[in-house]
Amino acid sequence: MIEKETLEAQVTRAAQKVRETCPMTPSITNTVTINFVANAQIAVGGSAAMVYLPDEGEKMAELGGAMYLNVGTLLPIYTETLPATTRRLHELNKPWVIDPVAVGVGAMRTQLLADMKPRKPTIVRGNASEVITLANLWGLETAAPDATVRGVDSTQEVDAARAAAVALARYTGGAVAVSGAVDLVTDGETVVRSYGGSPFMTQITGSGCSLGGVCAVYAACAETPLAAALAAVGVYNVAGERAGARVNAPASFQVAFLDELYLATPEDIAHHTFEIEEA
Repeated sequence: MIEKETLEAQVTRAAQKVRETCPMTPSITNTVTINFVANAQIAVGGSAAMVYLPDEGEKMAELGGAMYLNVGTLLPIYTETLPATTRRLHELNKPWVIDPVAVGVGAMRTQLLADMKPRKPTIVRGNASEVITLANLWGLETAAPDATVRGVDSTQEVDAARAAAVALARYTGGAVAVSGAVDLVTDGETVVRSYGGSPFMTQITGSGCSLGGVCAVYAACAETPLAAALAAVGVYNVAGERAGARVNAPASFQVAFLDELYLATPEDIAHHTFEIEEA
Protein backbone atom coordinates (compact mmCIF):
# COMPACT_ATOMS: atom_id res chain seq x y z
CA MET A 1 0.00 0.00 0.00
CA ILE A 2 1.37 3.39 -0.97
CA GLU A 3 2.09 5.98 1.71
CA LYS A 4 -0.15 9.04 1.74
CA GLU A 5 2.79 11.45 1.47
CA THR A 6 4.11 9.60 -1.58
CA LEU A 7 0.72 9.72 -3.26
CA GLU A 8 0.35 13.44 -2.50
CA ALA A 9 3.75 14.07 -4.09
CA GLN A 10 2.78 12.09 -7.21
CA VAL A 11 -0.48 14.01 -7.54
CA THR A 12 1.34 17.32 -7.15
CA ARG A 13 3.83 16.43 -9.88
CA ALA A 14 1.08 15.25 -12.21
CA ALA A 15 -0.90 18.47 -11.79
CA GLN A 16 2.22 20.58 -12.26
CA LYS A 17 3.19 18.72 -15.43
CA VAL A 18 -0.28 19.14 -16.90
CA ARG A 19 -0.11 22.90 -16.35
CA GLU A 20 3.37 23.04 -17.86
CA THR A 21 2.83 20.85 -20.92
CA CYS A 22 -0.89 21.18 -21.83
CA PRO A 23 -1.22 17.56 -23.02
CA MET A 24 -3.64 16.88 -25.86
CA THR A 25 -6.19 14.34 -24.66
CA PRO A 26 -8.71 13.51 -27.38
CA SER A 27 -12.14 12.13 -26.54
CA ILE A 28 -14.83 10.01 -28.12
CA THR A 29 -17.58 11.01 -25.77
CA ASN A 30 -21.24 11.42 -24.97
CA THR A 31 -22.84 13.90 -27.37
CA VAL A 32 -24.89 15.35 -24.51
CA THR A 33 -21.75 16.53 -22.69
CA ILE A 34 -19.09 17.23 -25.34
CA ASN A 35 -18.87 20.94 -24.51
CA PHE A 36 -18.55 20.39 -20.77
CA VAL A 37 -15.94 17.63 -21.18
CA ALA A 38 -13.81 19.84 -23.44
CA ASN A 39 -14.10 22.88 -21.17
CA ALA A 40 -13.18 20.87 -18.08
CA GLN A 41 -10.13 19.38 -19.80
CA ILE A 42 -9.00 22.84 -20.84
CA ALA A 43 -9.70 24.32 -17.38
CA VAL A 44 -7.32 21.89 -15.64
CA GLY A 45 -4.59 22.59 -18.19
CA GLY A 46 -5.12 20.07 -20.98
CA SER A 47 -6.02 20.39 -24.64
CA ALA A 48 -9.25 18.87 -25.99
CA ALA A 49 -10.15 17.27 -29.32
CA MET A 50 -13.49 15.56 -29.98
CA VAL A 51 -13.69 12.85 -32.63
CA TYR A 52 -16.05 10.08 -33.73
CA LEU A 53 -14.85 8.67 -37.07
CA PRO A 54 -12.73 5.44 -37.10
CA ASP A 55 -9.69 6.91 -38.87
CA GLU A 56 -9.78 9.97 -36.62
CA GLY A 57 -9.87 7.77 -33.54
CA GLU A 58 -6.80 5.84 -34.69
CA LYS A 59 -4.95 9.04 -35.60
CA MET A 60 -5.76 10.71 -32.30
CA ALA A 61 -4.58 7.61 -30.46
CA GLU A 62 -1.20 8.26 -32.08
CA LEU A 63 -1.15 12.02 -31.50
CA GLY A 64 -2.64 12.31 -28.02
CA GLY A 65 -0.89 11.83 -24.72
CA ALA A 66 -3.89 9.83 -23.53
CA MET A 67 -7.49 9.33 -24.64
CA TYR A 68 -10.99 9.30 -23.14
CA LEU A 69 -13.73 6.97 -24.40
CA ASN A 70 -17.34 7.28 -23.26
CA VAL A 71 -20.17 5.04 -24.52
CA GLY A 72 -23.04 7.22 -23.31
CA THR A 73 -24.62 8.07 -26.66
CA LEU A 74 -23.68 5.61 -29.38
CA LEU A 75 -24.01 5.87 -33.14
CA PRO A 76 -23.78 2.86 -35.50
CA ILE A 77 -20.35 4.02 -36.71
CA TYR A 78 -18.99 3.48 -33.20
CA THR A 79 -18.98 -0.26 -33.89
CA GLU A 80 -16.01 0.62 -36.11
CA THR A 81 -14.58 3.61 -34.24
CA LEU A 82 -14.26 2.20 -30.73
CA PRO A 83 -12.61 -1.13 -31.68
CA ALA A 84 -10.21 0.62 -34.07
CA THR A 85 -9.28 3.23 -31.48
CA THR A 86 -8.80 0.85 -28.56
CA ARG A 87 -6.78 -1.51 -30.76
CA ARG A 88 -4.42 1.33 -31.73
CA LEU A 89 -4.15 2.57 -28.14
CA HIS A 90 -3.24 -0.96 -27.06
CA GLU A 91 -0.63 -1.30 -29.81
CA LEU A 92 0.96 2.00 -28.81
CA ASN A 93 0.69 1.29 -25.06
CA LYS A 94 -1.00 4.67 -24.63
CA PRO A 95 -3.02 5.43 -21.49
CA TRP A 96 -6.77 5.58 -21.95
CA VAL A 97 -9.88 5.99 -19.85
CA ILE A 98 -13.18 4.19 -20.33
CA ASP A 99 -16.48 5.46 -18.94
CA PRO A 100 -18.90 2.51 -19.26
CA VAL A 101 -22.04 4.64 -19.18
CA ALA A 102 -25.21 2.54 -18.90
CA VAL A 103 -23.28 -0.71 -19.37
CA GLY A 104 -25.71 -3.58 -19.80
CA VAL A 105 -28.34 -1.40 -21.50
CA GLY A 106 -28.60 -2.54 -25.11
CA ALA A 107 -26.71 -5.20 -27.07
CA MET A 108 -24.43 -2.84 -29.01
CA ARG A 109 -23.11 -1.02 -25.92
CA THR A 110 -22.68 -4.25 -23.99
CA GLN A 111 -20.78 -5.97 -26.81
CA LEU A 112 -18.47 -3.00 -27.38
CA LEU A 113 -17.56 -2.95 -23.70
CA ALA A 114 -17.14 -6.73 -23.55
CA ASP A 115 -14.71 -6.56 -26.47
CA MET A 116 -12.55 -3.98 -24.66
CA LYS A 117 -11.59 -6.44 -21.92
CA PRO A 118 -8.31 -7.73 -23.46
CA ARG A 119 -7.11 -4.17 -24.20
CA LYS A 120 -7.19 -3.22 -20.50
CA PRO A 121 -8.01 0.47 -20.02
CA THR A 122 -5.67 2.48 -17.83
CA ILE A 123 -8.54 3.97 -15.81
CA VAL A 124 -12.17 2.94 -15.46
CA ARG A 125 -14.39 5.84 -14.33
CA GLY A 126 -18.02 5.19 -13.47
CA ASN A 127 -20.71 5.15 -10.84
CA ALA A 128 -21.13 2.17 -8.54
CA SER A 129 -23.67 0.34 -10.67
CA GLU A 130 -21.58 0.72 -13.80
CA VAL A 131 -18.41 -0.51 -12.10
CA ILE A 132 -20.17 -3.55 -10.68
CA THR A 133 -21.83 -4.37 -14.01
CA LEU A 134 -18.57 -4.00 -15.97
CA ALA A 135 -16.72 -6.30 -13.55
CA ASN A 136 -19.46 -8.89 -13.95
CA LEU A 137 -19.50 -8.46 -17.75
CA TRP A 138 -15.78 -9.15 -17.82
CA GLY A 139 -16.22 -12.25 -15.67
CA LEU A 140 -14.13 -10.99 -12.77
CA GLU A 141 -14.65 -12.64 -9.41
CA THR A 142 -15.97 -10.11 -6.93
CA ALA A 143 -18.03 -10.00 -3.79
CA ALA A 144 -20.36 -7.49 -5.45
CA PRO A 145 -23.96 -8.33 -6.29
CA ASP A 146 -25.39 -7.84 -9.75
CA ALA A 147 -26.34 -4.23 -10.33
CA THR A 148 -28.74 -2.44 -12.60
CA VAL A 149 -28.16 0.94 -14.18
CA ARG A 150 -30.79 3.60 -14.67
CA GLY A 151 -29.58 5.71 -17.56
CA VAL A 152 -26.48 7.47 -16.24
CA ASP A 153 -27.59 7.15 -12.62
CA SER A 154 -26.38 4.61 -10.11
CA THR A 155 -28.71 2.36 -8.16
CA GLN A 156 -25.90 1.32 -5.79
CA GLU A 157 -23.87 3.09 -3.10
CA VAL A 158 -20.13 3.55 -3.69
CA ASP A 159 -19.09 1.05 -1.01
CA ALA A 160 -21.12 -1.66 -2.77
CA ALA A 161 -18.69 -1.36 -5.69
CA ARG A 162 -15.50 -1.63 -3.62
CA ALA A 163 -14.84 -5.30 -4.44
CA ALA A 164 -15.70 -4.82 -8.10
CA ALA A 165 -13.43 -1.77 -8.36
CA VAL A 166 -10.52 -3.64 -6.75
CA ALA A 167 -11.07 -6.62 -9.07
CA LEU A 168 -11.14 -4.40 -12.17
CA ALA A 169 -7.98 -2.55 -11.10
CA ARG A 170 -6.12 -5.80 -10.42
CA TYR A 171 -7.16 -7.18 -13.80
CA THR A 172 -6.20 -4.09 -15.81
CA GLY A 173 -3.13 -3.14 -13.78
CA GLY A 174 -4.55 0.38 -13.77
CA ALA A 175 -6.98 2.29 -11.58
CA VAL A 176 -10.71 2.59 -11.03
CA ALA A 177 -12.57 5.70 -9.89
CA VAL A 178 -16.07 5.22 -8.49
CA SER A 179 -18.05 8.44 -8.23
CA GLY A 180 -20.47 9.18 -5.40
CA ALA A 181 -21.00 11.31 -2.32
CA VAL A 182 -17.57 10.06 -1.20
CA ASP A 183 -15.49 8.98 -4.18
CA LEU A 184 -13.48 5.76 -4.16
CA VAL A 185 -10.26 5.33 -6.14
CA THR A 186 -8.18 2.15 -6.23
CA ASP A 187 -5.30 0.50 -8.03
CA GLY A 188 -6.13 -2.91 -6.57
CA GLU A 189 -3.63 -2.53 -3.73
CA THR A 190 -4.59 0.80 -2.20
CA VAL A 191 -8.12 2.14 -1.74
CA VAL A 192 -8.55 5.91 -1.46
CA ARG A 193 -11.68 7.68 -0.25
CA SER A 194 -11.84 11.27 -1.47
CA TYR A 195 -14.05 13.91 0.13
CA GLY A 196 -15.50 17.21 -1.04
CA GLY A 197 -17.61 18.16 -4.01
CA SER A 198 -21.13 19.54 -3.89
CA PRO A 199 -24.71 18.27 -4.14
CA PHE A 200 -25.01 20.52 -7.21
CA MET A 201 -22.76 18.08 -9.08
CA THR A 202 -25.75 15.73 -9.37
CA GLN A 203 -27.92 18.59 -10.68
CA ILE A 204 -25.93 19.31 -13.84
CA THR A 205 -25.40 17.15 -16.91
CA GLY A 206 -21.88 15.92 -17.44
CA SER A 207 -20.10 16.05 -14.10
CA GLY A 208 -19.22 12.35 -14.41
CA CYS A 209 -18.41 12.46 -18.13
CA SER A 210 -16.16 15.48 -17.71
CA LEU A 211 -14.41 13.79 -14.77
CA GLY A 212 -13.52 10.93 -17.11
CA GLY A 213 -12.07 13.43 -19.58
CA VAL A 214 -10.01 15.03 -16.83
CA CYS A 215 -8.78 11.60 -15.71
CA ALA A 216 -7.36 11.25 -19.23
CA VAL A 217 -5.62 14.63 -18.99
CA TYR A 218 -3.81 13.56 -15.83
CA ALA A 219 -3.16 10.06 -17.21
CA ALA A 220 -1.06 11.71 -19.91
CA CYS A 221 1.31 13.10 -17.25
CA ALA A 222 1.04 11.08 -14.04
CA GLU A 223 3.56 8.51 -12.86
CA THR A 224 0.84 5.97 -12.06
CA PRO A 225 -2.83 5.42 -12.95
CA LEU A 226 -3.73 5.80 -9.26
CA ALA A 227 -2.11 9.24 -9.10
CA ALA A 228 -3.89 10.28 -12.31
CA ALA A 229 -7.30 9.14 -11.11
CA LEU A 230 -6.84 10.70 -7.67
CA ALA A 231 -5.65 13.99 -9.19
CA ALA A 232 -8.82 14.15 -11.27
CA VAL A 233 -11.10 13.22 -8.39
CA GLY A 234 -9.21 15.62 -6.13
CA VAL A 235 -9.53 18.64 -8.40
CA TYR A 236 -13.23 17.88 -8.83
CA ASN A 237 -13.82 17.67 -5.10
CA VAL A 238 -11.88 20.88 -4.44
CA ALA A 239 -13.59 22.78 -7.27
CA GLY A 240 -17.03 21.41 -6.42
CA GLU A 241 -16.74 22.37 -2.77
CA ARG A 242 -15.50 25.87 -3.54
CA ALA A 243 -18.03 26.51 -6.30
CA GLY A 244 -20.90 25.17 -4.20
CA ALA A 245 -20.02 27.52 -1.38
CA ARG A 246 -20.56 30.62 -3.51
CA VAL A 247 -23.67 29.88 -5.60
CA ASN A 248 -27.24 28.81 -4.93
CA ALA A 249 -28.41 27.18 -8.18
CA PRO A 250 -27.16 24.59 -10.70
CA ALA A 251 -26.55 26.80 -13.75
CA SER A 252 -24.38 29.26 -11.84
CA PHE A 253 -22.67 26.29 -10.18
CA GLN A 254 -21.54 24.94 -13.54
CA VAL A 255 -19.88 28.23 -14.44
CA ALA A 256 -18.31 28.60 -11.00
CA PHE A 257 -17.15 24.99 -11.11
CA LEU A 258 -15.20 25.51 -14.34
CA ASP A 259 -13.64 28.62 -12.81
CA GLU A 260 -12.56 26.68 -9.73
CA LEU A 261 -11.09 23.87 -11.85
CA TYR A 262 -8.95 26.53 -13.50
CA LEU A 263 -7.98 28.18 -10.20
CA ALA A 264 -7.06 25.03 -8.23
CA THR A 265 -3.30 24.75 -7.69
CA PRO A 266 -1.34 21.49 -7.72
CA GLU A 267 -1.00 21.83 -3.95
CA ASP A 268 -4.76 22.34 -3.55
CA ILE A 269 -5.37 19.17 -5.54
CA ALA A 270 -2.79 17.03 -3.77
CA HIS A 271 -3.78 18.07 -0.26
CA HIS A 272 -7.55 17.81 -0.59
CA THR A 273 -9.12 15.60 2.07
CA PHE A 274 -8.66 11.90 1.40
CA GLU A 275 -8.02 8.70 3.36
CA ILE A 276 -6.21 5.57 2.28
CA GLU A 277 -6.56 1.93 3.28
CA GLU A 278 -5.32 -1.42 2.07
CA ALA A 279 -7.42 -3.06 -0.63
